[in-house]
Amino acid sequence: MKALRCIAPNKVQIAETINPTVNASELLIAPIATGICGTDIEIIEGGVDPAYISYPITLGHEWVGRVITSNDANNRIAPGNRVVVEGIIPCTKCDECGNGATNRCQIYDEIGFTRDGAAAEFIVTPAHLTHVINENVSDESAALVEPAAVVYQGLSRLLIKPRARILVVGDGTIGLLATALAKDFSPAQLDVFGIRPAQLQLVEQAGANRFFTNVNELTGDYDYVIEAAGAISAVEVAIAQAKRGGKVLLLGYPVQDARLQLGVHDLINKDLTIHASFSYNRESWKAVVNLLNRGALDLTFVVTHRFAMTDWAKAIETLRTTTSQPRGKVLLTLNID
Repeated sequence: MKALRCIAPNKVQIAETINPTVNASELLIAPIATGICGTDIEIIEGGVDPAYISYPITLGHEWVGRVITSNDANNRIAPGNRVVVEGIIPCTKCDECGNGATNRCQIYDEIGFTRDGAAAEFIVTPAHLTHVINENVSDESAALVEPAAVVYQGLSRLLIKPRARILVVGDGTIGLLATALAKDFSPAQLDVFGIRPAQLQLVEQAGANRFFTNVNELTGDYDYVIEAAGAISAVEVAIAQAKRGGKVLLLGYPVQDARLQLGVHDLINKDLTIHASFSYNRESWKAVVNLLNRGALDLTFVVTHRFAMTDWAKAIETLRTTTSQPRGKVLLTLNID
């Protein structure tokens, strides 16, 4: 079969690989579409912490597919089902897994990072990590379950109260997802700060009340601030915009060696709580799938660009390029010829 492989840093190609073998309690799935994100670029450029990546690797950790063969002992998943699959493969035996923190499994294993991803004709996955997606859910929404679960995981740690003032820092995919999910907490004010004026329409579709691109227009009185840009400058804005007693959530990933200078005296005086959130656990993934399946969440609008798999280089370049046009998620369709 053919797959989009990162053989080594800065060496990507569509390569011929062997067809995967389906063992007991596994599924053979034909991917329909897979999203690409900043982390994929870091994988390609060699910027991911070596503890979390193995080369060569097939890309694709945000995806949706259709089951071809099912060896599900519990008969939950049948051939023909459209599905999404949790990327983190928990060992189920360590203390973290036992406490429900599967995102911190002590034996890190994840699709698209340490095991081959879904930018391929076929992928084999554990049946127990697979979730059926209802037909009312778009492929675009389904492909975004993984990053949406990352956001949901972080938001769940904030214990957001109704009628709060919320600021999202970042106007990319994670920022748009954070805004869309934050609406469910019935905020009194939901604002977004970004650097691309062209994102206004997407930010409004996500449900924001206001969109700022000038930091001097921000009021600094937010109960909750969600950093979703992955830049040190964005973290600085997030901390500065939280009011006394506020909470700050760090979701974005800066480059690996990024360092932040903190005014500890100011942090203490403001009585701030700062949360850093890694990935998602099983409960967060299930929660997002449930929201989509019951029609309470539609993320179709986030996908603004679609490319055939053979045009993967154009897709990567689109993601890298700052544009005067709206840009949300970039999606690859899995028609490899």
